[in-house]
Amino acid sequence: MTSKNRIYLFDTTLRDGEQSPGVSLNVEEKVEIAHQLARLGVDIIEAGFPIASPGDFAAVKKISEVVRGPVIAGLCRATRNDIDRTWEAVKAAETPRIHTFLASSDIHLKHKLQKTREEMLEQAVNAVKHAKKYCSDVEFSAEDASRSDLDFLAQVIEKVIAAGATVVNLPDTVGYAVPEEYGQFIKTVMSKVNNIDQAIISVHCHNDLGMAVANSLAAVCNGARQIECAVNGIGERAGNASLEEIIMALYTRKAFYDKEINVNYGEIYRTSRLVSSLTGMIVQPNKAIVGKNAFLHESGIHQDGVLKDRSTYEIMSPQLVGVSSSNLVLGKHSGRHAFKEQLEELGFTLQGEELEKAFLKFKELADKKKEVTNDDLEALIKDQVWSIPERFSLKYVHISSGTTILPTATVKLAIEQMVFESAATGDGPLDAACRAIDKITDIYGKMHEFKLNAVSGGKDALGEAIANIEICGKMYSGRGLSTDIIEASVKSYLNAINKHYYEQQLAANKEV
Repeated sequence: MTSKNRIYLFDTTLRDGEQSPGVSLNVEEKVEIAHQLARLGVDIIEAGFPIASPGDFAAVKKISEVVRGPVIAGLCRATRNDIDRTWEAVKAAETPRIHTFLASSDIHLKHKLQKTREEMLEQAVNAVKHAKKYCSDVEFSAEDASRSDLDFLAQVIEKVIAAGATVVNLPDTVGYAVPEEYGQFIKTVMSKVNNIDQAIISVHCHNDLGMAVANSLAAVCNGARQIECAVNGIGERAGNASLEEIIMALYTRKAFYDKEINVNYGEIYRTSRLVSSLTGMIVQPNKAIVGKNAFLHESGIHQDGVLKDRSTYEIMSPQLVGVSSSNLVLGKHSGRHAFKEQLEELGFTLQGEELEKAFLKFKELADKKKEVTNDDLEALIKDQVWSIPERFSLKYVHISSGTTILPTATVKLAIEQMVFESAATGDGPLDAACRAIDKITDIYGKMHEFKLNAVSGGKDALGEAIANIEICGKMYSGRGLSTDIIEASVKSYLNAINKHYYEQQLAANKEV
């Protein structure tokens, strides 16, 4: 084993994070996030749950094939079929890991699994042994470990390590623990396991009581060496421990924790923005490290102190986590050189045709508003680089609406080389436009959630619309961008329609 001070960051954004209500990522989006996580420098990427669906399997397989650097892990239940399927998905990885799990608490054994402790122990050991036939790196998770009997849990850990587990995860699955208790829990369990030095102890904390990060750090202080977390803290229910908060706590309080991690700090903010954009989960302004207000100072006393010396009220610099400090203003008279330099300052390197397309979109926006901000540029680039092929593209939308008339929308869409137009009425202008789109595409979506945000300030701000749309029983996150909020909203709905169509075409091609 390596230095006891080395902490391994296990990112589960693509597995547990995608289980956030309303989040559904396609293969290309998952690969893009995985590449960014590799640039950030996480140690392990849990790419998905391969047996859960063909889409999950395809995403884990693709990530294993193209992403280099981190360990690529796939999650599976403690059954042969799950383990076999996971190995098929991760075997092309530079460094693959099979992550298998089984509940160990009496609550889960009785009510969920209907198994005895002896049966659970036998199944866990057999699962690890089977996984070990494929892969040298095997992680075992004792689901609901924090509510398990300590003596039985210690027995499980000892047996799975003897069977070949290289990492053992002791999750606080339901977010019930508090830091002092959880830290002592980790310390006590480790003291009861004779072969504990042969494996790395991991923790996976949920945020139901708002203590996932605190619990994870308490575990580190008591011997845990791997932390499982997610970008922006997304995940089941109230989410997981936040990756960026874990990183910056270990960095800012290094003298206290005395632990080493190996990350590129300058990629933190960019990673957060990417995940937020692709999942449709907006980062709250007061979110630690990556929130809009994280480095803003409103109080006059605070402003005075920061102007004299930033350390008076800032414990970390925005530049360290990748927040741009550039004040360069771009407008309709700005040239390609200034545009390219500003993109590079923001962390985007575009060349050739890709740069030309982005520059033309910038010019279109600059004609509509006087100044184009860094936030505008980021939104434009995301809209281009992270887009999928468009089957249906918006040519125009005309709205007739008011307090005393029935909202009506006329929409014109291009489908390949042909143009189609339709009109519809609705409860409001967006509802009417969506109904018109449904008529043309013959794809009918149900809007579950809709958010409209100003990308930057001012009356001419670029608007970003994010919608969670259910189509044929599956959720799709749609995103639209425009200085016209109706157009942005319609684009977000159409983006979800295009994602559904693209996914259906991929599935049909595989069957052929």
